[in-house]
Amino acid sequence: MLTAVDHVQLAAPPGSEDLLRAYYAGTLGMTEVPKPTALAARGGCWFETGDARLHLGIERDFRPARKAHPGLRVTGIDAFAARLAAHGAPVTWDDLLPGHRRFFSEDPVGNRLEFLEPGPA
Repeated sequence: MLTAVDHVQLAAPPGSEDLLRAYYAGTLGMTEVPKPTALAARGGCWFETGDARLHLGIERDFRPARKAHPGLRVTGIDAFAARLAAHGAPVTWDDLLPGHRRFFSEDPVGNRLEFLEPGPA
């Protein structure tokens, strides 16, 4: 029986770890967690905050997903969008999901991200 999503894996190009750290830890405020020794040699970074875990794995022929994305729940969505915009990240609002306010953005390597908060759309 499935009980939860443990993490979401996103891909990134070789050598992008510093960009990823600046964005996921600096801009989003997540905490980088060490990868297990057996996996660390592959590169990439792991981040978490609360119950949300994102793993960024290195892919030699990387192409960012244009449709697939994690949906990340936030509180104070207006302030969160302003924070991303202040760091130069795109913020594209979308009002098509009933009962939620949400916007889409991209990380520095082009991965699509959705940020949403329950409430009036």
